[in-house]
Amino acid sequence: MATEEGRIDPMHQFEVHSFADLFTIGGQPIAFTNSALWMLVTLGVLWLFMLGGMKRQLVPGRWQAAVEGVTGFISSMMTTNIGPEGRRFTPYVFSLFMFILIANLLGLMPFGIVGLHPFTVTSHLTITGVLAIVSFGIVLAVGFLRHGFHFFSLFVPHGAPWWMLPILIPVEFVSFMVRPFSLALRLFVAMTAGHILLKVLAGFVINGTNAEALWVAPVVALPSFILMIGISALELLVAAIQAYVFALLTSLYLNDAVNLH
Repeated sequence: MATEEGRIDPMHQFEVHSFADLFTIGGQPIAFTNSALWMLVTLGVLWLFMLGGMKRQLVPGRWQAAVEGVTGFISSMMTTNIGPEGRRFTPYVFSLFMFILIANLLGLMPFGIVGLHPFTVTSHLTITGVLAIVSFGIVLAVGFLRHGFHFFSLFVPHGAPWWMLPILIPVEFVSFMVRPFSLALRLFVAMTAGHILLKVLAGFVINGTNAEALWVAPVVALPSFILMIGISALELLVAAIQAYVFALLTSLYLNDAVNLH
């Protein structure tokens, strides 16, 4: 937490720091950063989580039941939104959902009490943007491979009068092309805003506790601390909701590519 004469910078937590330069491409050094580190941690936690689902015990334990519950949830979502063919995309959407969920939750963990400050990778637009672009690229690939140029009929609303098409087609095209931007921005804004609010409240708690005036602590620090507890619980819910929304919208976009709805 960056402090300077009692001032706490809520944006310091989003700074990317380089640990070591790995290689150079076109004169531009490629470094191993705290963002890359926490993405590896996220993948490691996901791998450990999946170990419990690979036991295939006849009577599943809690760990295996949790893994099977999440995979069943995603599989049901894909079948409901796309149909029987949706199961083909279950591994990708499951990986997407779990990566975002774990990354969101890791960024909220109180590792700072032991000197390890977590980095929320989903609070950076570059990360959420890449996830959105990959999902959108899969949608385009599925659409064109399955339907060819007939995929463009997605921009023609069913039953619309012909004289409205010059207006409706550009509108539908623009709304389709902004999908990756809306996917990326929604997750990025939600996680960034929550972390800024928590850091601002933490600043009130710290500065209120260290204030010379005795009345500041019960009037400022204590209410801020209580509010932090409530906001933290809300952020845990938001972390799960944002992962679900990202996966849900991806499945709906895949439905358009598969069924041209």
